[in-house]
Amino acid sequence: MKKIKSSLQHQRTGVDTSLLITVIVLMIFGVVMVYDASVVQGLNDFKDSSYYIRQQLIWAAAGSLSMFFFSRFDYRKFRKYSLPAILASFILLLAVFIPGFGISGGGAHRWLKLGFITVQPAEIIKLTGVIFLASIFEKRARLLPFLILVAGVTLVTAVLQRDLGSTIVFVAIATLLYFAAGAPIRHFLLSLPFAVAAIWALISTSGYRSKRILAFLDPFSDPKGFSYHISQVLIALGSGGLFGLGLGHSRQKFEYIPEVSTDSIFGIIGEELGFAGSIFLIGLFVFLILRGLKIAQNCEDNFGRILALGLTCWLGTQVVINLSSMTSLLPLTGVPLPFISYGGSALVANLTAMGILLNISKQNT
Repeated sequence: MKKIKSSLQHQRTGVDTSLLITVIVLMIFGVVMVYDASVVQGLNDFKDSSYYIRQQLIWAAAGSLSMFFFSRFDYRKFRKYSLPAILASFILLLAVFIPGFGISGGGAHRWLKLGFITVQPAEIIKLTGVIFLASIFEKRARLLPFLILVAGVTLVTAVLQRDLGSTIVFVAIATLLYFAAGAPIRHFLLSLPFAVAAIWALISTSGYRSKRILAFLDPFSDPKGFSYHISQVLIALGSGGLFGLGLGHSRQKFEYIPEVSTDSIFGIIGEELGFAGSIFLIGLFVFLILRGLKIAQNCEDNFGRILALGLTCWLGTQVVINLSSMTSLLPLTGVPLPFISYGGSALVANLTAMGILLNISKQNT
């Protein structure tokens, strides 16, 4: 009996090595690809080919420290911090509209200047939103808080910030958790027409969103106009063939692909590493998602189960949307590829989520 007890205690304090190694490999892979994809962009923007990789390394270090801290922080304590965290995140979402703090680009207000760092609050609220939903859904699915949160985030991110990609990710995560908590399926059937109508309204009232739908339907219909972005990504992927042109040998990174080091970085991966390299990356993501689902299944308490499921679904949803849009299976959206795309807020949030997932795994047999 003592041996069994000792074995269980060992399991509860051990690190999920397979998950940790996968995250580290993804992070290193991302750092290498950000450097590779951003050299030309750095020279053109800042006369410094290493500008973007220096920023990414700083954020990778900060994210790694956050992952280490939260892997040792008891996830059950998030129950009492969930409401203050989601309120603070929502305040940050609104703060982007304050002159002197908010930064706009391309007609969108999505970034916040805090001293010498720039953050994207939409990435933070994805994390705090999962924590908050896990806390309110721990005992049962609750419709009113779910609707208030989804409506509030949608209003700010999709309508005011013009960030439909982050909105879709957030709503998808919230909906998955709502039904995972035991909500009746009739709620989904009743809300589906309203959701379709809302998406249609957001697309039809925005010229650039409508053009993205047209580009999705025919990626080469206007290669010098509205379908330029996706057509260049598809050219990059097609040029890669089976084994790619070789690391560092991309032609499309010479300012042919927009957002080359952020949302569109998979195009460079496919071009330089080919189908084989792309499958390797997708395999890492598949393993990480399956491992996260297994951790959720093995969790002994409902809060931890929903929290692990939410964190896993968040990353999985972003991976599916990003890769699908890059291969023209979905319209282009501004959703970064977790651990890979350039961007400090997303990287730190992703690594923090992995720290929490590691702690849930460690706390349960």
